[in-house]
Amino acid sequence: MNTVAIYIRTDPHIKKKAQEVARASGFSLSALLNARLREIAESKKVEVRYEPTPYLIKQLRQAEKDYKAGKASPAFDNAKDAIAYLEKQGI
Repeated sequence: MNTVAIYIRTDPHIKKKAQEVARASGFSLSALLNARLREIAESKKVEVRYEPTPYLIKQLRQAEKDYKAGKASPAFDNAKDAIAYLEKQGI
C-alpha cells in the first residue's frame, strides 16, 4: 500500500483528547483518521455532529420559555414589515 502524509492544523487540546480516545480503543490516532477518511471516500458523505454548548442550551431554553409566554417576535410575510418591527423595538 502506498501512503502519503497529510498535515492538518488543529487545537492541541483536541489532538490530545482524540489521541486518548484512540489509545483507549486500542488504535493509533492515524488509524482512526484513516478509517474516517476511508468511510468518507466510500460513502461520499460527510456527517458532522456538534454538541451544543451549555450557553446555547441556556439560550434555547430561554427562547422556548419566551415563545410559550408569548414574548417571541411575530412572524413576517416580508422584509419591510420585519424592518419596521425592529425599528419600533429600537434595534
